[in-house]
Amino acid sequence: MEHYQDCPQVLREFLSYHETIKGQSPKTISEYYLDLRMFLRFMKLMKLEMPYDTPLDEISIKNVDLEFLRGITVTDVYDFLSYLANDRVADPDGRSSAAGIGTAARARKLSAIKSFFKYLTTRTRQLEENPVQDLEFPKIRKSLPRYLSLEESQRLLAAVQGPNAKRDLAILMIFLNCGVRRSELVGLNLTDVYEDRIRVVGKGNKERIVYMGSSCKQAIDDYLVERCKISLSDNRALFGSRENNRISVTAVHRLVKKYLLAAGLDASQLSAHKLRHTAATLMLSGGVDVKTLQEVLGHEHLNTTEIYTHIENTELKIAAEANPLSKIKLKP
Repeated sequence: MEHYQDCPQVLREFLSYHETIKGQSPKTISEYYLDLRMFLRFMKLMKLEMPYDTPLDEISIKNVDLEFLRGITVTDVYDFLSYLANDRVADPDGRSSAAGIGTAARARKLSAIKSFFKYLTTRTRQLEENPVQDLEFPKIRKSLPRYLSLEESQRLLAAVQGPNAKRDLAILMIFLNCGVRRSELVGLNLTDVYEDRIRVVGKGNKERIVYMGSSCKQAIDDYLVERCKISLSDNRALFGSRENNRISVTAVHRLVKKYLLAAGLDASQLSAHKLRHTAATLMLSGGVDVKTLQEVLGHEHLNTTEIYTHIENTELKIAAEANPLSKIKLKP
């Protein structure tokens, strides 16, 4: 926590709680800090009646305490959200000077604020009232995740070749068959492979077991024969790099892009994460129920998984429209 400059004690304790008790990643903790720092700076700007042209980034929050937080109302939070939507420069360090940040970014900041006040009221009971308890999130237009069709997935697998073909095929098969995240794949160790299943360590260090299909198991078994002949700097790692280190997230990203291009697919619109979407969509279309899919993907909340049911509905509509009988004209 020492690298969080200008961090008041009450915020430091909140961040420590999410890091040590909730087990959230350093990236998530950093986002909480940055979002709440911006919020508290704005609160000081408004409530201490500083000149409105005072640069937000120059306001210190070091002395923010419970008494200050107790005075924050839901109206103050609405003012902050209005500032984000209408006045905040989306890219202060870039070439764009357009004011107002997007709905998703505002929702993320509100999520941090809600989590902060829930911690202060429900978790630690340092405050009596939660001003944002009933505040709704901005409406976000949900777009369906991109994914590969079954035929495109087969083309991708068929494109694998070269000196690392067995390794690369095993990686692609795990993505397409098991739906793991890229960070989960690079973290796999040899001891995580158990016959027909793998142990995956996901977000918040939560473990789950994911079963492999027979073709995925065959690809991994073929690769393991090769892997046992290789010595890596971290010899626990399942997948290694050309430099004999544990394979990196960046290397996996490049590997996937290379084979997408080789398969004639749009590498600008597809990625390793889209292979996870593909696995989820293919499982659902194959009859897997959404609750089971949630467990396979390691989603904490079911509504995160339910977006794939919308994809499935779209596929069903396309299938119906493809039927020649759907376009015949009936007599009145």
